[in-house]
Amino acid sequence: MIEILYQDDALIAVNKPAGLAVHRSKMVGNAETFLIDVLREQVGGTVYLAHRLDRATSGVLLVARSSEVAAALGEQFMGRDVHKQYLAVVRGWPEPGEGIIDYPLPGARDTGPRREARTDYRRLATVEVPIALGRYPQQRYAMVLAEPETGRFRQIRKHLAHIHHPVIGDCQHGRSDHNRLYKQYFGCHRMLLHAWRLRFRHPLDGRPMVLDAPLDDAYLGLLERFGWSPPTDEVISVTPTS
Repeated sequence: MIEILYQDDALIAVNKPAGLAVHRSKMVGNAETFLIDVLREQVGGTVYLAHRLDRATSGVLLVARSSEVAAALGEQFMGRDVHKQYLAVVRGWPEPGEGIIDYPLPGARDTGPRREARTDYRRLATVEVPIALGRYPQQRYAMVLAEPETGRFRQIRKHLAHIHHPVIGDCQHGRSDHNRLYKQYFGCHRMLLHAWRLRFRHPLDGRPMVLDAPLDDAYLGLLERFGWSPPTDEVISVTPTS
């Protein structure tokens, strides 16, 4: 069963599990189960994806009950009227503690043309663990809140890797040695990127919507081990003031 965060006659918001492909595509390889098919059986009737999340990413995903609603939501995403906040656990302690990553990115093909891409971030918590790896007897990690201003392919993953603070568990853009460390010492086998909060306007009546997706047990267990807490409603925006 897919966890439903919100549902009415026009749209459904679900908490996508990590590791579950959203739909069939060349990018997901040998996946046999797809969220859109599971949800269609769960709620009955036709459903349409309003946007997408990477297979390895968890969190808020919007699904429309009609093609018209899907198109209306798509216009909000294309118009950058949807405010997205992600939680990520990354290698190292990003400095400065908050800022903007402004670095053009290609599409799904790395050889394609690069387009404007901007991600705001804020470091929420840090930890140093006494585990030797490489030249260092201790390892530093941080929890980061990231807000993509644009919607490029794997933008947050690529941007955090660009500033040398890759997301833990990211097999394409991360550090395999740190990914192995998390599996070995923390029993963590997922990518630690979560679409935590989504702000948009309801496509029918325009009322503001704010939807949060709870973290799964694996993510919460890691935060507890590090002495971290998920962000509260007081965390509204990471956009720097200067």
